[in-house]
Amino acid sequence: MGNFEKTSIVANMTARLIEIILPDSQYNKLSQILSHQSSRFWRQTVPGQMEKTSCIVQQRRVDALLDELMTAFADVEGFNAYVSIPEAIIPPVSEIPGSEVAFPAPTRAPTAIERFFVRDRISTEEIYDDIQESLHIRPAFLLNVILSSIIAGLGMRSNQVAAIIGAMIIAPLLGPSIGTALAATIGDMKLGRKALLTLIVGSIFGIASGLIIGLTATIDPMASELHNRTIVHPADITLALASGMAGVLAFSRGSALTLVGVMIAVALIPPLAATGIYAGIGEYGLAARALFLFATNLVCINIAGIATFLIQGLPPKEWRITGGILFVWIVILFLLAALITGRSVWELGMLM
Repeated sequence: MGNFEKTSIVANMTARLIEIILPDSQYNKLSQILSHQSSRFWRQTVPGQMEKTSCIVQQRRVDALLDELMTAFADVEGFNAYVSIPEAIIPPVSEIPGSEVAFPAPTRAPTAIERFFVRDRISTEEIYDDIQESLHIRPAFLLNVILSSIIAGLGMRSNQVAAIIGAMIIAPLLGPSIGTALAATIGDMKLGRKALLTLIVGSIFGIASGLIIGLTATIDPMASELHNRTIVHPADITLALASGMAGVLAFSRGSALTLVGVMIAVALIPPLAATGIYAGIGEYGLAARALFLFATNLVCINIAGIATFLIQGLPPKEWRITGGILFVWIVILFLLAALITGRSVWELGMLM
C-alpha cells in the first residue's frame, strides 16, 4: 500500500491527462504530433465520425503539446482538447531524461537549467484559467474586498494583529495583481485590461470601506498597526519583491498553502484601508503615504511576477512588448525607491 501511495503522489504532480476530440480523418496527423510529445496515447471512436484520443504527458510538456494542437487543428470543426490531473498513474510518468520522448527536429531540447525551473510548473492554460477565476467583478469579489478592508481597518484601529492577518489571508486583490503580471508576460492585452479593471475597482472599494470607518469611528492616527502602513523603508522593497516572486511560484505550482504566507507578507488591502481611514479623519498626508505603500507593493508584485514567469518558461508573444512593460515597471520602482531613500535620509538628518 505504501508503494502505491507514493506512485500516486508522483504521478499526480508530474503528469497530465489530455483528451483530444477530432474528426477521424485527422488522426494520422494527430498521431504524428503525439509521437514526439507522449509515449502513452490511445484512441476510441465517438459518435459523429469523431475520434477521442487520450494521452499521458509530462507536466512540463503540456504547453508545447497544446501549442502544436492549436497550430494544427484550430480551424478544424469539432476540435476540442481537455486537460485534467489524474489521481494515479501506474507505472508513473518519470521526469528522468531516459524516459522522455525525443524532441522533433529542429526543436531545441531544453537545457538542464530550463528543465529545473519548468518541471514543477503547471501548464500556461491551467495558470490562465486559475487567474481568470479571480478577475470577475462579481458580488462575491466586491464583498470580499469590503469585508477584508473592514476587518483590516478595525484591526489596525485597535491594534489587533490577529484581525489584520485574517484580512490579509482573504487577499482578494492578489489574483488581479498576478493577472497583470501574467498578461504582461504573455502579451495578452485583453487579460491585462480585465486584470487592471478588476484591480482598480477592488482598490476603490477597499479605500471606500476604510473611508467609512474613518468617518464613523474614533481613530487614533498614531495607533501602531495603523501608522505602520504609512512607513516604507528600502528593505521593504526587497521584502515585496521576494514575496511577489514566492507568490507567483506558488500560484504556478498550484500550491494554495504557500500562497497564504505570501498574502500576509505582501498585503495590499491593509494599506488601502489605511488610506481610506486617514482620508476620513482628514490626515491626507498620512493617507498619501499609506497609498504609497500600496503602490510599492503592487509594483514589486508585477516586477517579480513577470521575472518569475519568464524564468519558468512562459513564452511571451512579443519580447518587445514584455520587455517594454517590465522596463516601465522597473523605472517606476526606481522612482519609488529614490523617494523612499530620500525621505529616510531626510528623517535621519532631522534626528541628528
